Amino acid sequence: MTADVTIVGGGPNGLLLACELRLAGVRPLLLERLHTRSEVPRANGLVGRVVQALELRGLYEPLTGRSERAQPLPFYQFSGLPLDLRDLPDNPLHALQVPQARIEQVLEERARELGVEIRRGHELTALHQDDDAVTLDIRAPQGAYQVRTRYLVGADGGHSTVRKQVGIAFPGTTDDSFASRAGHAVIPGALLDPATGELDLSELGMRLRPYAHNRLPGGVLTFAMMQPGSGIHLVATFEWDQPPADDSTPMTFDELRASVRRVLGADLPLSPPTTPGPHLLRRLTGTNSRQADTYRAGRVLLLGDAAHVHSAVGGPGLNLGMQDAINLGWKLAAQIHGWAPPGLLDTYSSERAPVSRRVLMQTRAQMALMRPAAEITAARDLLAELLDEPCNRARIAALLAGTDIRYDMGHDTGHSLAGRWLPDLRTHITDGWKQIAERLRAARPVLVDLTGNSATAEAANAWTDRVDVITARSADRSLPASAILVRPDGYLAWAADDTAGQSMRNHMHEALTRWFGAAA
Repeated sequence: MTADVTIVGGGPNGLLLACELRLAGVRPLLLERLHTRSEVPRANGLVGRVVQALELRGLYEPLTGRSERAQPLPFYQFSGLPLDLRDLPDNPLHALQVPQARIEQVLEERARELGVEIRRGHELTALHQDDDAVTLDIRAPQGAYQVRTRYLVGADGGHSTVRKQVGIAFPGTTDDSFASRAGHAVIPGALLDPATGELDLSELGMRLRPYAHNRLPGGVLTFAMMQPGSGIHLVATFEWDQPPADDSTPMTFDELRASVRRVLGADLPLSPPTTPGPHLLRRLTGTNSRQADTYRAGRVLLLGDAAHVHSAVGGPGLNLGMQDAINLGWKLAAQIHGWAPPGLLDTYSSERAPVSRRVLMQTRAQMALMRPAAEITAARDLLAELLDEPCNRARIAALLAGTDIRYDMGHDTGHSLAGRWLPDLRTHITDGWKQIAERLRAARPVLVDLTGNSATAEAANAWTDRVDVITARSADRSLPASAILVRPDGYLAWAADDTAGQSMRNHMHEALTRWFGAAA
């Protein structure tokens, strides 16, 4: 059989890409080697810009069951150091506490509603690409078969078969100096503060915060009730300088209990959950920090963990991978439809690889700052002093959220908004927001004109087959632009304070051509 795009990997990143392609008019084929969705607990939620991106696509309410807007977090942490974000005028850090199994369920339901063909139990075994397409060898329950696809996207995780088959290098480092253990456990209610959820260990002279990396002489302890009211906490430890664990044997609850004892220096009366699972018991030795040399080799592209792996500290994984998908979807669709300008597909790698490098940098830094050593304690004390300043907390919050990036738009508009995420138009626009939201939910590029005249729309007439033009109104003129060009991924390709001059129209035409092809 043949396909325009085949996606290997049915996790959140692959499913979201499939939805993005379908919104853009491409019918992808998604192959997943697992016969059913995995119920093994993995990510516990979403942190960062991806929350707003999913809200833009109308996925926030299905994920949360709530109709209100996503709100930023009042508190977070960096390597266990508290971040008070309440005084930040533009707090960028959003989070959504939804287990990965639920995220995959919602995305698969959306993908099937959109008409994506999902084949479970189908595994890629080999691939060969030529100038025109990629040929895939697939192993399936009904027997082996081949697919001829114009483009292949590997969303098949850190051990990506696609990446290995196509020969893309995966350089980086492996830090095996520590072991982490995690499991679901019941903590006696008498030890928990009902108001704050803190673990009260008065006999040890300590109170430990939930949802925090509590750094102790024996290592790091975290605990959090991921499902409020369940009575079950996710308990995890990090330990350095311990004898290596035998990763060939499954972890036991007694092993988790013993690890907590070593970290705390005392027994914590944990007990295993008695409610139906699945319940987590997991041991990991060390962590990898790696990034693919390139995200594209001919007609093969990498997405999510297939392109980058890193420590899970701070929860950046799905924020990074799912934004990869939103960045890639519309560009790959443009290539399939034939209107992509030269080099558009290559901007996927040039825009997203630097973001991944920042994630690798900050997760490595957080892990290094948790090590139990006197010089690390001194560095933490200094960093804690710096975090007293709101400007430094804002920089760290933006780093964790992935909002500290500005894409190179390839042309000089001279405007501060170009290359950045879409401002919250609901606070600026009195008329036109509903139409804008509908088009962005459909993953359409939008030119928003706030001038009130027809000149801007007329200047974009030659692109209206690819770009929707919406005239809106701002009563207080609080938006620092009179016109903006929004890409389907939510980033501004162009912005201008005044669209009356010919120079600004030339810049707009340059941006339209750069991102959406030649004039019709």
